[in-house]
Amino acid sequence: MTSAPLAARLGAPGGPLFFPVTAYGPDGALDLDVYRAHVRRGVEAGAAAVFACCGTGEFHALTPEEFQSCVRAAVEETAGRVPVLAGAGYGTALAIRYARLAEEAGADGLLALPPYLVLAAQEGLLRHYRELAAATSLDVIVYQRDNAVFTPATVARLARTDGIIGLKDGLGDLDLMQRTVSAVRGAVPGGFLYFNGLPTAEMTALAYRGIGITLYSSAAFCFAPEVAVAFHRALATGDDARVERLLDGFYRPFVELRAQGRGYAVSLVKAGVRLRGLDVGEVRPPLHEPTEDHVKQLAQLIERGYALLDEEEQ
Repeated sequence: MTSAPLAARLGAPGGPLFFPVTAYGPDGALDLDVYRAHVRRGVEAGAAAVFACCGTGEFHALTPEEFQSCVRAAVEETAGRVPVLAGAGYGTALAIRYARLAEEAGADGLLALPPYLVLAAQEGLLRHYRELAAATSLDVIVYQRDNAVFTPATVARLARTDGIIGLKDGLGDLDLMQRTVSAVRGAVPGGFLYFNGLPTAEMTALAYRGIGITLYSSAAFCFAPEVAVAFHRALATGDDARVERLLDGFYRPFVELRAQGRGYAVSLVKAGVRLRGLDVGEVRPPLHEPTEDHVKQLAQLIERGYALLDEEEQ
């Protein structure tokens, strides 16, 4: 069932949800000073929450020790101004271990990533997330994507589980999401949180808003926070003309560029952060860096995004 403190903070009007990249130094080791600066800038720019060490933060590439260090750094940098949630994934035993590391580091909640590799039936998925929720006092948001796709009935059962407060959708099946929202509404009094978790969620934000889902993760916030905040504000206030200008002039071209390479949902974002003056290093394998030409195109897109904001102010 919904836990009021964290659920209320996430559900309250605010800015985009910030998924920081993880910073590495020239030797490939974790660079916590740069990571702290990245988190701090995001909070100062208007993030409503920090989701540390999740997909954009290369959860898959971090050791447990690095993971806990990053989560602790994020908690310290936010200093309670916004909630900090951390990724937790792999099999059930490891997901529980990461959950407990996040709890020790002071996180407010968890984003439960899909189980590693296996294709499980609904009953197995349900057991996995229930065991994770039972193993920690942290509230859990379940991430639907890839090999973790749920029926509406399963989500209703998850929503009735103590400690599970929401569902982040990275699948993009609006028919399924509408049926899920309806099923949970009829089964769980007091509400349940839903998040649009598709890559560059701004592209589908209007469609998700149509079924009542207004929370979303913003990768673009990592490198163009003013553009992301302007879009978020326009979406929240019903300024659809501004939403469409930003979609046409910035977000759609970014998505088309992102589609030019596997793993660009992370590496292109990291390149964007570097272009804005913060050296967060390169991605770790098996991801790879964008080509030089794609980075140049990204730089032009970022300039265009800020130009759109300047044009609106004239």
